Amino acid sequence: MKKILFLALLASLSFITACDKDFGDLNVDKKNPSAVPPGALFANAQKELFDQMTTPNVNSGIFRLLAQQWAQTTYIDESNYDLTTRNIPQNFWNTMHLNVLKNLREAQSLIPKQNAAFFPPAVQKNQDACVEILNVYTYSVLVLTYGDMPYSQALDIDNVYPKYDDDATIYADLLARLDRAISNISVANPSFGASDLLYGGDMAGWQIFANSLKFRLGMILTDADPAKAKAVVESSEPNAIAERANNVALQYLTAPPNTNPVWTELIQSNRKDFVAANTMVDLMKSLNDPRLSAFFTVDASGTDYVGGIYGSNNSYATYSKPADDLTKPDYESVLIDYAEVEFLRAEAKERGLNVAGTAAEHYENAVRASLEYWGVSAADADAYLANPAVAYATATGDWKVKIGTQKWLALYNRGFDAWTEWRRLDAPTLNVPVDLTYADIPRRYTYPVQEQNLNTVNYTAAAAAIGGDVVQTKLFWDKF
Repeated sequence: MKKILFLALLASLSFITACDKDFGDLNVDKKNPSAVPPGALFANAQKELFDQMTTPNVNSGIFRLLAQQWAQTTYIDESNYDLTTRNIPQNFWNTMHLNVLKNLREAQSLIPKQNAAFFPPAVQKNQDACVEILNVYTYSVLVLTYGDMPYSQALDIDNVYPKYDDDATIYADLLARLDRAISNISVANPSFGASDLLYGGDMAGWQIFANSLKFRLGMILTDADPAKAKAVVESSEPNAIAERANNVALQYLTAPPNTNPVWTELIQSNRKDFVAANTMVDLMKSLNDPRLSAFFTVDASGTDYVGGIYGSNNSYATYSKPADDLTKPDYESVLIDYAEVEFLRAEAKERGLNVAGTAAEHYENAVRASLEYWGVSAADADAYLANPAVAYATATGDWKVKIGTQKWLALYNRGFDAWTEWRRLDAPTLNVPVDLTYADIPRRYTYPVQEQNLNTVNYTAAAAAIGGDVVQTKLFWDKF
């Protein structure tokens, strides 16, 4: 027995000695590091944000359908505004919170912990401003999608039942945060360098991005709070995007995993779920719109452009489909562009805000910028703008219809923005699926099922506060 105990003691000592030895990085999981630099988290958040705003995946990215840019083939639930079968509101909510906002929050917390010798205060201040701009953008998308939502208590692991904040209150705080971020920008100093996928650390680009976002948010506020909107718009518009080179866009790559989600979902996955919507194709044909060939392929006849009936089953082989360029793996994705900002300027003039130029000039600039972006020649652009149905002086309808219709066309392939502008300007007139009414077209997403089941008390209060957790409920800024 003593011999056995002695051998056991030797074995124990040998194990302890072995544990004291330096095995280098053998016990380090290089694929799952315990510490991540803020730049890596920031880069990941940027890509996740663009991916989510770009994807056509029917489990979360149905905005092109809500805006009636595309129609469906075999599965048509989403075109008939069934958001619950695939749990779309929950998938979108979770992706934006977990993949974007959580990464941004962690990046922001790590910025001041960096070595000041390599990242001096001015650089850290710029980094924080970049993170804040994306925070504001992301939260603004969520507020414009759901209405009241967790905000002041959001992303707190110790509070699994966060209260819902009033959407107008959140909106006001986002504008204040954006102002602080803009004031903290130093264009003379860098930020995240190569981890900044948009501007490579150039803060001049972020300054334009921030002011363009502020301009957009101000214009969305015009019907709900004209005085506040006026102050926001007039302070940001002069510094917003002034040329196509300033577009806020992410250039995807040709090889996975950094490819455009449209390519991933349609080409790599060999899906045949979407065709052009007749809503858009019919309008473009009536206007002789030269962007038609850039937006869509010809139909099965090989000579014409025909959209599938929105809300119905459509034969994939029969109808026009998204153009080939849109389905390339390295096709860029855009968050804000020059055409959109020029439409905002045209609208601002119509609303009597202090913006240089005339509404007609900005409208023409916007339409021309969109045509140029899609490869239309200057001669064809001139002809299109001379069309009485397009020219600002003669096009049908009031300024909301004129601007809203052309802006909806210019926002092709940017489903969320097109849907938002339709909700705001109520133009153009969309099609109505069979057995539904125009009032059934969603004005918001319903809250996630997980919120209804797990955060029931706060969910119930929020649903009552906004007027009901249904897609038809208009949010605080959607007055007409």
